Amino acid sequence: MRIVLDTNCLLASLSRRGAYFNVWKGLQQGKYTLCVSNEILEEYEEILTQSTNSVIASNVVQTLLNAPTVELIEPFYRFNLITNDPDDNKFVDCAIAGNATYIVSNDSHFDVLKQIDFPKLVVKRIQEFSTILEQESLLKK
Repeated sequence: MRIVLDTNCLLASLSRRGAYFNVWKGLQQGKYTLCVSNEILEEYEEILTQSTNSVIASNVVQTLLNAPTVELIEPFYRFNLITNDPDDNKFVDCAIAGNATYIVSNDSHFDVLKQIDFPKLVVKRIQEFSTILEQESLLKK
C-alpha cells in the first residue's frame, strides 16, 4: 500500500498519546510506503516548526528521509486538479506520480477529486486510514 499523507494528518499521527499514532507507527513498521516530494517535505518542516520547534521538525524530516518505507517522488507534471487551494496540488501530483493507493487527508479541498474520473485518486480521512491499518494488523495475527 502506498500513500501520500497531508501535513495535518502527519501532525495528528506524531503524538504517542494521539488517536492516530498507529499511522506513524505503521510507517516505522513498514505497513505502507509513504510517497513524498521535496515540496511536501518542505511543507512538513515549515508546519512542524510552527507547531513545535525547528529541532523536532528537522528530526521528523530526517527520520522520513532515512526511512526505508519512504519514497521520494518528483512529479514532472502539474495536474492542477484542486482550484480552491492550489497549494494542495503538491499532494495530488505526488500521489499520481507515485501511483499512491490513497491520499490521506481531512482537508475538504480534496473532495473535488471524487468527481474526477482520470486520473482516479482515492482520498481517505485519517480515521479511515487508521482503521485500515488496525484491520490489517488484526488479520495478520
